[in-house]
Amino acid sequence: MQHTFSLRRQEVLQEPKIPEFFNKWPALFDVIEINLEFMRLTTVPLTSTFLRELDRLTGDLIRVFNTKGGAAGEKNGAMMAKMENDIECSEAEADVAGTTMAIYTVQAEGDDHDGPGGLFADVGMVLEGVKVLNNLKSINHACVMLYGLIYALNLSYPKNLKYTFEAYQKILMDLESSKPSPKVRALKLKLLR
Repeated sequence: MQHTFSLRRQEVLQEPKIPEFFNKWPALFDVIEINLEFMRLTTVPLTSTFLRELDRLTGDLIRVFNTKGGAAGEKNGAMMAKMENDIECSEAEADVAGTTMAIYTVQAEGDDHDGPGGLFADVGMVLEGVKVLNNLKSINHACVMLYGLIYALNLSYPKNLKYTFEAYQKILMDLESSKPSPKVRALKLKLLR
């Protein structure tokens, strides 16, 4: 098994395309395997650490986001509005094909809740136009698994979410936390107030 892991890791570092990797190593795109791979790479349990720290910091994060004004506040508001938009299934499937990295939700039939707090028939993720995970428990679990896959597959953080994933890494997971960027350092200080 150790020999197989070494070969697979070497292949990951050569950066194959996600569809190719998905066909060759489908087991890696499983919640249990993502957790195991993350533990092998970092010696930190992925899901339990991420969710524990998220639970611990949620109140402070909401406080920080609600106090944002100006351009940052408008950006947060626009992002929340985007989360509440409904799109038709055919539009969503077309979007998936051209998506580099995304978490998707499918609203449960007959759910009259508005926004991200409603019931979901499915929560999953897309990498390079391929649905790699589905039937996840929640958006939080999808974020954890996306972060774990980024680590396991040695992917770069998407530019528009660079600081989000850096905050996951350095604040929630406490990995390489001694070298945060100025933005993540500022967030960490605001959370401590």
